[in-house]
Amino acid sequence: MDYFLCVLGMVFIIEGLPYFIFPEKLKLYLLKIMALPDSTLRGIGVAAIVLGLILLYFGRR
Repeated sequence: MDYFLCVLGMVFIIEGLPYFIFPEKLKLYLLKIMALPDSTLRGIGVAAIVLGLILLYFGRR
């Protein structure tokens, strides 16, 4: 459980960095994301999940 909490903390830190460092650019980026079709966003999401699972597999081996 300690390892999980450490990893979760790191995820929050990494996810929060763009909001802290580049708030104005992030707003423009989010507007561009709004223009993408749902299928493209789902494809990016699936690719991120698969990449995460692969990294977990190799990290835990």
